[in-house]
Amino acid sequence: MAIPHAHSGQLIDIGAFGEEFATARTTALFKTDEIEVMRLVLPAGKSMPAHKVVGEITVQCLEGKIEFAYDGGSTLLGAGQMLYLSGGVEHGLLGIEDASVLVTIVLRK
Repeated sequence: MAIPHAHSGQLIDIGAFGEEFATARTTALFKTDEIEVMRLVLPAGKSMPAHKVVGEITVQCLEGKIEFAYDGGSTLLGAGQMLYLSGGVEHGLLGIEDASVLVTIVLRK
């Protein structure tokens, strides 16, 4: 069964999971022809392998801490921090602490 995406004008809660983190799941919040927004749940020690997307992305850490590796370097993101990455740049993520991040992808054909 597909998880429904938010519709135009719908309120989306992106507050910290806190004590409910253990049952949290990665969710695609909405997708249009031009952008996709998802909330990625990344427990401590779990990684997302290196990959790339055609369009630009932003990654905003909502809670916890992640290591964001890209283009031969890496940076730590903590709650309240955000980064921008050009399209086509290989990147991967590692949960340093239990973390959730808001990812926005500009979709390019």
